[in-house]
Amino acid sequence: MARVSIQALEKRYSPKAAPAVPSLDLEIEEGEFLTLLGPSGCGKTTTLRCVAGLERPTGGRVSIGDQVVDEPTQGRHVPPEKRDIGMVFQSYALWPHMSVSTNVGYPLRMRKVGTSERARRVNEMLELVGLSEYASRNATDLSGGQQQRVALARALVANPRLLLFDEPLSNLDARLRQDMRTELRDMHRRVGTTSIYVTHDQEEAVSLSTRIVLLNKGRVEQVGTPREIYWHPVSHFVADFVGYDNFLRATVISASPSGISVRLDDTDVRLNCPAKEGLSEGDRVEIAMRSGSVLMGEQAKNMPNSFIGTVVDVVYLGDEFEYILEEGPHRFAVSIRTAEVANLWPNGSPSRGDQVEAALPVESLAALSLDSA
Repeated sequence: MARVSIQALEKRYSPKAAPAVPSLDLEIEEGEFLTLLGPSGCGKTTTLRCVAGLERPTGGRVSIGDQVVDEPTQGRHVPPEKRDIGMVFQSYALWPHMSVSTNVGYPLRMRKVGTSERARRVNEMLELVGLSEYASRNATDLSGGQQQRVALARALVANPRLLLFDEPLSNLDARLRQDMRTELRDMHRRVGTTSIYVTHDQEEAVSLSTRIVLLNKGRVEQVGTPREIYWHPVSHFVADFVGYDNFLRATVISASPSGISVRLDDTDVRLNCPAKEGLSEGDRVEIAMRSGSVLMGEQAKNMPNSFIGTVVDVVYLGDEFEYILEEGPHRFAVSIRTAEVANLWPNGSPSRGDQVEAALPVESLAALSLDSA
């Protein structure tokens, strides 16, 4: 295991181009599973490739353990094969003419590990990923999920001090992605190697990581645990990216360490929200919430933050209904699973024009400064 330090990392692909990564500072602790999360073009893969040595930074410094592996101002660049890392690629990157065991043992062969020791460690890794019975098969004769496990075994076989993952599950179908997430999480618990994982999938990031770094145009928007990122976004960008789909404009009417209270614009609706540092009375804010967190009908009765809204649209989506509610100038979506609709309204669910009670659970709301929008 090794600690990774990234200081003022800059990467430009041409002198006149805008930097893909303008100036990134990040510390990854030993044994941590850290995910770089963000949309396409945010700099997450570029950052990973700089740590791997596959890209050469144009500025800053990258250290793995006690070793500085890149420092352009000092002319320092350690090639990838000398960084003691393992990498799992999106495309598996397996040798099609080699067997599973030969693919897995390739890093050991490059390190000139003896034949018997190499065989022992390959068998150990194949057993770890559940592929012992496929050792003699050609790697490309396996399913996508099995090939990804071969790639994982190959990355682990040399006991690297750092593991890097570049969107390794994006080529798998939904069920296989779910299964592989479980396997990767279990693997990290057993092996404990420091890991940096790149993905644009928030579900992957939340389920796998000890910490998440959410990037936007090469800059860090927020760093935190999965729970912090998911429930306490610090900006409109973060909230939108991790699934908040309703944003209501409001003004803070009181603020204290125990919580804040806001009034929705041009309404008499007052909402209590979790405490938020940096906000005070009179500040303009957005109240962010997920459509699946809003309560309606009987669920909303006698709940905090309840009010009467008007149904202006109903959309059937198979597994769920989406109701669009209006209160004054505000419209927001409410998602309710189809199976629950009949229980809530046994005599018929609301339709356009109906007035219904809605409640916004306090803990599900995030107050965001309008400066972050």
